[in-house]
Amino acid sequence: MPKIFSDPDAIAEHIIRDIGTKLVVGLPLGLGKANHIVNALYQRAVTDRAIDLTFFSALTLEKPKPANLLERRFITPVIDRLFGGYPDLAYAEALHAGELPPNVRVIEFFFLAGKWLHVPFAQQHYISANYTHAISYLLARGLNVVTQLVAKRVVDGVTRYSLSCNTDTTLNALRARADGRAAFKLIGQVNSELPFMPGQGDLPAEEFSAILESPETEFPLFAPPAEPITNSKYAIGLHTASLVRDGGTLQIGIGQVGDALAQGLIIRHRDNAQFHAIMKRLTPVAGQPAPQTGPFEKGLYGLSEMLFEAFLGLIAAGIIKRQVDGAVLHGAFFLGPKSFYRALREMTPEEIALIQMMPVSFTNELYGDEDAKRRARIDARFVNNAMMATLLGAAISDGLEYGQVVSGVGGQYNFVAQAFALEGARSILTLDATRLSGRKVQSNIRWRYGHETIPRHLRDIVVTEYGVADLRGKSDAETIAAMLQVADSRFQDELMRQAKDAGKLAGSFEIPGAFRDNYPERIEGALRPAREAGLLPRFPFGSDFTDVEQRLIPALQVLQEAQGAPLQLAGLLWRALTRTPDASDLECLARLGLDRPESWSERAYRALVSAALARNRDG
Repeated sequence: MPKIFSDPDAIAEHIIRDIGTKLVVGLPLGLGKANHIVNALYQRAVTDRAIDLTFFSALTLEKPKPANLLERRFITPVIDRLFGGYPDLAYAEALHAGELPPNVRVIEFFFLAGKWLHVPFAQQHYISANYTHAISYLLARGLNVVTQLVAKRVVDGVTRYSLSCNTDTTLNALRARADGRAAFKLIGQVNSELPFMPGQGDLPAEEFSAILESPETEFPLFAPPAEPITNSKYAIGLHTASLVRDGGTLQIGIGQVGDALAQGLIIRHRDNAQFHAIMKRLTPVAGQPAPQTGPFEKGLYGLSEMLFEAFLGLIAAGIIKRQVDGAVLHGAFFLGPKSFYRALREMTPEEIALIQMMPVSFTNELYGDEDAKRRARIDARFVNNAMMATLLGAAISDGLEYGQVVSGVGGQYNFVAQAFALEGARSILTLDATRLSGRKVQSNIRWRYGHETIPRHLRDIVVTEYGVADLRGKSDAETIAAMLQVADSRFQDELMRQAKDAGKLAGSFEIPGAFRDNYPERIEGALRPAREAGLLPRFPFGSDFTDVEQRLIPALQVLQEAQGAPLQLAGLLWRALTRTPDASDLECLARLGLDRPESWSERAYRALVSAALARNRDG
């Protein structure tokens, strides 16, 4: 049975005495990190340079850090409310400050998006890896400790621990240990907020060498609030919803598109006439490609490395209901807002049994009981996000052309490969057609780019807010033509010229007129009736933000976009001078401490926020 500790320093001392001074410690990605144990081990290595400590992990979670006065006033109360008591990871603070001791290494294979750009140590020690390959790299480096946050349950006097949010690589590591291919100690930290998930991650106590459990080491789970869904994300989600076959299989990647897609599927299922009306307004040419627009009679089977709140919405709506081995959803890790964790904790045994947490080798790969997986994963749709794509169909999802890593490959390549290996399956890569870079709008569809995550020979379906580009089996010229149709019209001519100059597109080619109106205004107009009818709410699955904060978020986004545009800022100031804030605006201003400005800068901020609120309300 495991030794039980109540003090993090004591369990760290036990680990060092038991294992030795050379520690290779595996940390689950995201939510599953045992923060108190990790910090205690790190502090021991800081004070004793004879300890050689390596942390191998992914997705180090950090609280938001405000950059200016408005951000600070908006986000600080949110941080206190949602993350108060969450213990920061000391190694992350040291990495950002460039103060990691020489005897400590932090190696990750997936970053929180954009958080480690231009941090030399993090960039230099990043390992580019498919999610399913990470465990083999860790075993090769001599893994000897795994620390993990766990849920605890005692039934008839017998204690069991659940890996809960992170069965992903830990179950694969335990399998390797059982087969004699690894020798490590599993150390757990109990957290009472963590849902006890049944299935393969429900482990007997004897699997653990030591457990940390104490009221002093309880902490609130990291709970990133849902982000408001923009028009472009809703358009992408709705287009994607028309590609999902009834009776099929669904995987969704990280990001706002997942929420938008889920809400699109719910509208399609519950209010089919409205779904058809939205798609008619949104799609320039009906039936390209042939859409799937009916309700879900057979239902879907959920198969996703990441489980998040939208999946619970799809289960509640009766969309995810096709069972495989007694479950309607198999996942490998989860992360979400407080309401998501609460919903999992409050499920009945019958409800929670339909959601099974599995090793990532199960969700992301076909090997291992391949025949059964092929029978289960019919008409699969693997939906993942990209940052950019080329006209030839390659996708850029993890890094920049000069080598800096933004996030990681994660499971994206795994799912693209599955889409080509499974009959009837498709890979769907989604991206916004443009992005704002400083003062300039730039196209996310490029002629070429000096880095690729998914090569062009695995091109399949690309979705932007402007539509669907079906690329599988197409020639290069056909692929370019399809990608031009989903590009923003401000960039179509230059992209077309580059393709023609390279000899990849006939000189006589012209983009059909139906696709020459790819502007944000068209998307906004197409979605406005559904927005006004309440079908496309900013937070379709609820929010941890208050009502006032939800009104403030789009206004602050307007101000952020206007920072690099003097004319836009001037327009906002003029609007502020010609109107008086109403009661609703005053609530928002008070939330930012701008109801009684005391300086010229506060008066300016008050005017800009008031104008931005009016712009969002009045259009």
